Amino acid sequence: MTVISPQHTPLDCIFCRLIARNIPSAIVAEDAQTLAFMDLGQVNPGHVLVALRRHAATLLDLTPDEAAAVMRTAHRVALAIRAAFDPPGLTLLQANGREGDQTVFHFHLHVVPRHASDGITLAWPRKDPEPQVLEGYAQRLREALADRP
Repeated sequence: MTVISPQHTPLDCIFCRLIARNIPSAIVAEDAQTLAFMDLGQVNPGHVLVALRRHAATLLDLTPDEAAAVMRTAHRVALAIRAAFDPPGLTLLQANGREGDQTVFHFHLHVVPRHASDGITLAWPRKDPEPQVLEGYAQRLREALADRP
């Protein structure tokens, strides 16, 4: 698997070059803030990437309006995938940072049609913490949210 460095600049970002039309792509949809295009590594027919036009590495680098714009485009694309391919399932996947399994450090969201036995696995080890531990985590998050508008 090729990993594009998180330290790259928009000048050497493959998605920035694609958005600028410097490299070819099969574009599905576009608007002022987003571009949706076919993933070269099609997991299943209809696998689309929705990218923010502005170079931003991760979700944490987006404005709330940009995050909403990506989700609006992903929703439109998901409806089109259902109409065109009629998959029995659909997965949205968005990864942040190397440890989060991000491989291209330009914010994007995968919209993947799903089928039984398609080979995709999204499993992780459950840790099942006690209720008081979960409440402690929730409290930390509530405090962090209170510091934000």
